[in-house]
Amino acid sequence: MKRALRILALVIALAAAGTWLATGANRGWTKTSVAKKTVDEVTGLESITYEKHFVPGLDLLGAALLGAGVLAGASLIFRNKPTTTIH
Repeated sequence: MKRALRILALVIALAAAGTWLATGANRGWTKTSVAKKTVDEVTGLESITYEKHFVPGLDLLGAALLGAGVLAGASLIFRNKPTTTIH
């Protein structure tokens, strides 16, 4: 059980870091919509439109790493199995 919790914690931490890096490593808060500048073809004026796009931020990464840390800490509760020695 101890080893399984530690492996699960490692998998969660690596998956969270990998997902955060693969989606752009946003160093701000998590966003569910992203601003996009558009230029009107007729007038040439710029405007900002928002597109629905999920961008994980440091808060999501921190929460996942905290969860992985809790699992790793929970593994310390379990004792090692005593080994039997033959004399």
